[in-house]
Amino acid sequence: MNRRCFVVNLKGLIGYGEGLVLQEKAFDKVVSGKADGILLLLEHKPVFTIGRSGGKENLLVDEKYLKTAGIELYETNRGGNITYHGPGQIVAYPIFDLKNWKKDLPWYVTCLEEVIINVLKDYGIKAGRKPKYRGVWVGDKKIAAIGIAVAKWITTHGFAFNVKVNKDHFNLINPCGITEFSVVSLDDFVKDVNFDEVMEKVKDNFSVVFDTNFKEATRKWLESN
Repeated sequence: MNRRCFVVNLKGLIGYGEGLVLQEKAFDKVVSGKADGILLLLEHKPVFTIGRSGGKENLLVDEKYLKTAGIELYETNRGGNITYHGPGQIVAYPIFDLKNWKKDLPWYVTCLEEVIINVLKDYGIKAGRKPKYRGVWVGDKKIAAIGIAVAKWITTHGFAFNVKVNKDHFNLINPCGITEFSVVSLDDFVKDVNFDEVMEKVKDNFSVVFDTNFKEATRKWLESN
């Protein structure tokens, strides 16, 4: 199928609220038929987000502490529990009309996991899935979290992939409500990992896994009517 898909690599650190607005812009473009899919790639400013499954009980500090630490807190409509986004982490928001791929949410989430598994394979790291848990794991440590929302078969939210992230911030929560396993980052395995290189590999593997060529687009295009 010849799909009209675009990728927007957003530069600098993006506030979480700003990211929500940009997802809405992408969603509107897909709904209006200007694109079949738009992939947003970015880094967030430090933030904890709470999904539809809840998660405030898994926040181990109070909101006053978060303000002092410069970490925002948002409740969202994505699936899942509490998670962290911040510098050194690749966040991918695929705004895809699944009617142009496959109307199958488990298939879609498995594809998101496959993108990250393939990237890690490029670095010689064996990663996989864990029964009963979503996301991507290296052994018993989680390297990427996934949480999505869907309306009219159009997806929002996506995944957060730890590349050079400050893992100390994860100590302030029970990530995804999980207490028995910890998190890990790509730079634990690859010395001096190049963040931009990893970002390119993520983009390339989206093309492979979703069998789609993504045309580069700008933020200006994304925000235009």
